Amino acid sequence: VNQILLLLLVLTVCAILYNKVHQVPSALKNETVDLESPEEMEEEIPVVICAAAGRMGAAVAAISSIHSNTETSVLFYIVGLKTTIPHIRKWIENSKLKEIKFKVVEFNPMVLKGKIRQDASRPELLQPLNFVRFYLPLLIQKHEKVIYLDDDVIVQGDIQELYDTKLAPGHAAAFSDDCDLPSTHEMIRSVGMQNTYMGFLDYRKQAIRDLGISPSTCSFNPGVIVANMTEWKHQRITKQLEKWMQRNVEENLYSSTLGGGVATSPMLIVFHGKYSSINPMWHIRHLGWSPDARYSEQFLQEAKLLHWNGRYKPWDYPSVHTDLWENWFVPDPSGKFKLTRPDS
Repeated sequence: VNQILLLLLVLTVCAILYNKVHQVPSALKNETVDLESPEEMEEEIPVVICAAAGRMGAAVAAISSIHSNTETSVLFYIVGLKTTIPHIRKWIENSKLKEIKFKVVEFNPMVLKGKIRQDASRPELLQPLNFVRFYLPLLIQKHEKVIYLDDDVIVQGDIQELYDTKLAPGHAAAFSDDCDLPSTHEMIRSVGMQNTYMGFLDYRKQAIRDLGISPSTCSFNPGVIVANMTEWKHQRITKQLEKWMQRNVEENLYSSTLGGGVATSPMLIVFHGKYSSINPMWHIRHLGWSPDARYSEQFLQEAKLLHWNGRYKPWDYPSVHTDLWENWFVPDPSGKFKLTRPDS
């Protein structure tokens, strides 16, 4: 018994000595925690935006509008493909935007291998950067709360207001409902656009009917997202989205011929009944759905964020309300990106 007790005592002393030798000094521990803490990171607002080939001017205009309309420190995460990153970096560094805080992040399209069903009707919607919003925690790792914006937006309000959007406990994201504003309803009716799940999912398929979601349920638009990274990772949102992407490849559950976007449909499924709402004035959309349908000028002046979702983009022709977008456009110093106008 004495020998056993002696052996246990020796082992205990060895364990204490080992811990002391290998222990990280407390000061260093505290420094690490402070540097990574949400409180420290929340002093600046992280905004994720993509810079795709052929439409980099869109990302630049969006960044310019955000930077010009806030006193808050904003850190822009500009996501691109390997081939496009040098162009967007030079554009920013050689223009009036050189004073912004930004990081360029490369997106590897190989993560999408086997997860995208080819669809000839809207091939532009299958571009890899369209799916960056699915992988936010993999690209942005040091922030508790993140804003994601499509590139075809301009911001007329203070981005701090959008960042302050309250997310309910257990919600990984906030979106704008497609049934939120009377003015938006009028636009939807005028261009024959869908704003329910029926417009995005194929209810002829058993897998969709098994979800138990009414086809008349109001959809939401994921072109503007306020996301909680902790909840996103905890709920494994990325894995859930990938699961539905793969099922679509096998079963054709949704299509770009329905709601006009293959990135929206899996998000409608995964976030059904589990998201918070963004102030409607912080996402006035459908400006790119028709070359003729217009909002009133007074309504647009009151809007905090304008979104040209649809085929008719403000840097192309034809399009509507291009003057509002051009207010924030910063010309490409290299001259590669040019606006398409009637007289050009």
